[in-house]
Amino acid sequence: MTPPLPTPDILTVYGADWCADCLYARRILDEAGARYRYVDLRVDREAQEHLAAAGILAIPVVVTTDGQILIDPSRRELESAAGIAQG
Repeated sequence: MTPPLPTPDILTVYGADWCADCLYARRILDEAGARYRYVDLRVDREAQEHLAAAGILAIPVVVTTDGQILIDPSRRELESAAGIAQG
């Protein structure tokens, strides 16, 4: 069994600046004014290793404050996780 990711105190997005899906997720959150923490996996090797140990290889990975893990979430999933009104 792989270890779960830690439950953050704020919505957390794990990604990389070269990843178009990561940039898209951040743009959605930014445009909605959502509060979130961004973890750049190119810089944070410990986070990268933690995701790999959990068996997560795709990005972006979004972890909610209730521990829900979304891997490459759709716009609807991301908006729901961030509490953004969907329109």
